[in-house]
Amino acid sequence: MKKSVFYLLLLLVVACDPVDDPADPDGNDTVPQVTDTLEGFYLKNYTLFDTQSLPHFTLTVPVEDWNMLLQFYDQNPQNEEYVKCDFAAVLADSSVNISQCGLRLKGNTSRRRPEGGNGELHKTTGADWHHASFAVKFNKNVADQKFNGKERVHLKWFKDDAMYVREVYCYDLFRRFGVWTAPLSGYCKLSIQVSGDTKPAYYGVYEIIETVDAEYLKDRKDRFGGTKGNLWKANWGADFVNADVSRMGIENITLTNTYTPVYDYKSDPANVELAKLQLRDFITNLKNKTGDDFKTWIATAMDVPLFLKTYSVNVVCGMWDDYWTNKNNFYFYFNEEGKFFFIPFDYDNTLGTSQIMKDAGTQDVMNWGNNSNLLVKKIISIPEYETLYKSYLNELINANNKLFYVTASAARIQNWQNMIKNDITNDTGEDMIIQDVPASWGNCSFYRLLGNTNNFFVAKAANVPK
Repeated sequence: MKKSVFYLLLLLVVACDPVDDPADPDGNDTVPQVTDTLEGFYLKNYTLFDTQSLPHFTLTVPVEDWNMLLQFYDQNPQNEEYVKCDFAAVLADSSVNISQCGLRLKGNTSRRRPEGGNGELHKTTGADWHHASFAVKFNKNVADQKFNGKERVHLKWFKDDAMYVREVYCYDLFRRFGVWTAPLSGYCKLSIQVSGDTKPAYYGVYEIIETVDAEYLKDRKDRFGGTKGNLWKANWGADFVNADVSRMGIENITLTNTYTPVYDYKSDPANVELAKLQLRDFITNLKNKTGDDFKTWIATAMDVPLFLKTYSVNVVCGMWDDYWTNKNNFYFYFNEEGKFFFIPFDYDNTLGTSQIMKDAGTQDVMNWGNNSNLLVKKIISIPEYETLYKSYLNELINANNKLFYVTASAARIQNWQNMIKNDITNDTGEDMIIQDVPASWGNCSFYRLLGNTNNFFVAKAANVPK
């Protein structure tokens, strides 16, 4: 039997394929379609990241702390200083109140001052509110304090996404396709109550995103094989080609300093030097090994099928600000046995919002980005892995699987929009109209997610090789 045929037969046995629900022909799932082996994990984390509900979160911040947040931004917009807040959540069937949490600003290009202009302090009347992204740390001031099992969450505004769906769609698709390394996400409403104000400022509909941290690893410990490995965040320039350890380190951002290494170490600082050597060796082997030597090494160095399943979602969603194209926006983890796992991250500029590459809808999925970024191209140059990668792409676009297929995708998008449409009007005055357009700064303004004209799902599926 040829190796490629054997590999495909093996895939049919072990792959974690989504299961169609005959009671749900339109794809409007109220529970994610997952495999039996993933069901327990998703159900455990489902309450907080339920894309079919819209909890309301209120952050209550003392006025002096809110003003500190504004002043911290003025001193260094990239700062990661926390101020105190209380957190209240109104969920579908319960309410939760958590005191003495930490609150800070978050984001790269989306990072903004959440009120007024430079140097201005809080106005009790006529405040000039702005959308901004936040991180809430529940155990910042009270040890072991959590919300729904999480020590932290990210609250992200829908910058440049007038459809209010792009990143939620991508993370949901990862989940449906069995990519258990992807963070979870969902919708929420957000209000901010500055003490002394007569009422809270309503910030509108936000995305709540699982943070990739120690709790993320703990939730997935059975799949990773433990939690004592080495977690890294990859920043711009993470090509897995340059193995210089000076590019590796621990981020240090204060009010007066901003140090962000290309490879930012997120595990126990006491282990950073050994972790650098481990990463250096991985990059060196990836770069230098060839032929059967590379094939044998990569099969044991990482979970290749899971990685290719991840990247098949990545390219059909049109994620161009990624590893392969822009050396950016991902985490990775070496487990306790030294096996490498790729963790996808930051999918707001997708589904027709395109930049850097000419057109993310028609770009060749076999030559997605810069092939000098070796990890993907070197793997799919192996015939068995090329076949596997193509099989995953075709699973995604297959009409029967209700994954990336145009009608199933439209049904999910419309379901989410119907849930949030009456709640997007907000006190910032920003982002209050749902429109089927990509980001205005992109190079493919013609793409649409709904309807038959210039539909991104149709265009992308047409570019998947059989």
